[in-house]
Amino acid sequence: MSSTIKNDLFLRALKGETVPRPPVWMMRQAGRYLPEFMEIRKKYDFFTRCRTPELASEITVQPIRRYGMDAAILFSDILVVPQAMNINVEMKPGFGPYLPDPIRNAADLDNVVIPEVDIELGYVMDAIKMTKEKLEDEIPLIGFAGSPWTLLCYCVEGQGSKTFDKAKGLCFSDPQTAHELLQKITDTTIAYLKSKVAAGVNAVQLFDSWGGLLSPDDYRVFSWPYLQQIVTALKELAPVIVFAKGCWYALEEMTGSGASALGVDWTCSPEYARQLTGGNITLQGNFDPARLLSPPAQIKQRVTEMIQRFGKDRYIVNLGHGILPNIPLENAGAFIEAVKEYRE
Repeated sequence: MSSTIKNDLFLRALKGETVPRPPVWMMRQAGRYLPEFMEIRKKYDFFTRCRTPELASEITVQPIRRYGMDAAILFSDILVVPQAMNINVEMKPGFGPYLPDPIRNAADLDNVVIPEVDIELGYVMDAIKMTKEKLEDEIPLIGFAGSPWTLLCYCVEGQGSKTFDKAKGLCFSDPQTAHELLQKITDTTIAYLKSKVAAGVNAVQLFDSWGGLLSPDDYRVFSWPYLQQIVTALKELAPVIVFAKGCWYALEEMTGSGASALGVDWTCSPEYARQLTGGNITLQGNFDPARLLSPPAQIKQRVTEMIQRFGKDRYIVNLGHGILPNIPLENAGAFIEAVKEYRE
């Protein structure tokens, strides 16, 4: 695919090739900090935006028009996967995700299905095709999914949480049910991402947003084996980026997984991330999203330093988590410009 993409810096970085400068994109770049996104949000509720290909594709390309990132990421949500699995998910304004029928025991699992993804999530595939038309092969398009562990957290807890005690409680009190749920989510996610690649995405990213809530030992039981299954199933079809927030301790193990790149959050220094991964894999990250509240000149200086610390090759410039809603447009622009202006 990459030969047809005009700006293929992102794909080249994923392959570990030498590049004139690292590519840049921002997690959650399609969305809540952009006034043009706010206009759409006033008119349509959250899942309507996800399920309407015209809206999802428009939201996806908005930041590209404004800033010219080196990759687009499809506007969607990780919770469309549980929805497709017959788990009711609502998005409550001012509250966040709400799952009225959480999975708390083996009996609750009986209603959970492994869906026909092209039917239940066909709207995502339509959004990909529409977005590819709008992008006109200028830059690559990234598709994504949540990690099985992170999705389990929501499915069991029933809502967002800082600690996800109920989710962890299920894993530790009834591991069999937890593993069955994790496997169902994994099987669905593999099918979902394969369909996304078939529909036209150039790379996929797995978000393990709540991985860091597990101890290193529990991470190796309840999260990593399922992520590894997904990477193994997808890696021949498209480059896979694994972003496990708070899981610096797993970087070494992930390096040999077959993933093309690993995301790093801001709690791990560039030097330590390179040390843990032996310099053998592309890293993505790790600017603290709150740092985008610094003055633009300071943002540019810090981004340049970050590139120097990671090194320009085998590196994708990004934030250490999603962009915050209150970031000034000029500051987001300074972040992107600093990378585009970078020369060794």
